[in-house]
Amino acid sequence: MSEYLVIYEKTASGFSAYAPDLPGCITTGANLKETQANMQEAIAGHLAVMEEFGDNIPEPTTIAERLQVPA
Repeated sequence: MSEYLVIYEKTASGFSAYAPDLPGCITTGANLKETQANMQEAIAGHLAVMEEFGDNIPEPTTIAERLQVPA
């Protein structure tokens, strides 16, 4: 089992999400909880299609950090 970093962004109508290590793997939702569930499905489906077509499954490499800076 692998862990992929997911970026969630607030939008005018809810949230969007993407996985930087899986180009094209994106989703949206009306709220964060829905977007998280949608992203879980999106990643599973993305990986299944990659396997079906014989594509190499990328290793997770993206890392994230929150930094505090003076405002």
